[in-house]
Amino acid sequence: MKKAYINWDEFFIGIAKLSAGRSKDPNTKVGACIVDSDNRILSIGYNGTPNGFADENFPWQREGTFTESKYAYVCHAELNAILNYHGSRNDLKGARIYVDLFPCNECAKAIIQAGIKEVVYLSDKYKDADNNIVSRKLLEECGVKIRHLNNLPHTSIEISLKPDEQLKIK
Repeated sequence: MKKAYINWDEFFIGIAKLSAGRSKDPNTKVGACIVDSDNRILSIGYNGTPNGFADENFPWQREGTFTESKYAYVCHAELNAILNYHGSRNDLKGARIYVDLFPCNECAKAIIQAGIKEVVYLSDKYKDADNNIVSRKLLEECGVKIRHLNNLPHTSIEISLKPDEQLKIK
C-alpha cells in the first residue's frame, strides 16, 4: 500500500515539473527547483526566452542554422533558477537542484560556480550526447553529487485547480 503523502524528492521534482509547464518550448519543457539543506525552496526556473525577448519572435525550431534555431537563444531551466535567486549567493552553496532532465555542460558549469552540491534528476535521455558526457565529468570532478530519481514511490500526482478537489497521489 502506498503512503498518502509525497516525500521531499517527489515534492521538489514535482515543483520542477510544474515550473516546466511555463516553458513555451514546443518540444522540450524543462523545470528546475533549488532547495537548501533545510528543504526550503530557494528558487525555480524553466527553459525560456531571456527577459525582454518576446516569445512570439523567438525561433523555437530545432532545425536550421545556429542563429535560426532555439539553441542560440534559450535560457535553460537550471541557469534561470540560479539567476532568478535574489538572496545571498552564499545561500546557494551546498544546495540541491532538482531538474527533470539531466543538465547540459553549460548548466553544469553554472551549477558548480553557484556552489550547488547535488543534482537530482529524472531523465537522462541525452546521456550519450557530448555535452552530457562533459557535464557528468565536470560535476563529478568538482564534487557535485549526482542522483537519478528512478525509484520514486508514486508514479503520478494529479493536481486539480478546482477549489474543492483534493490532490490525487497514485
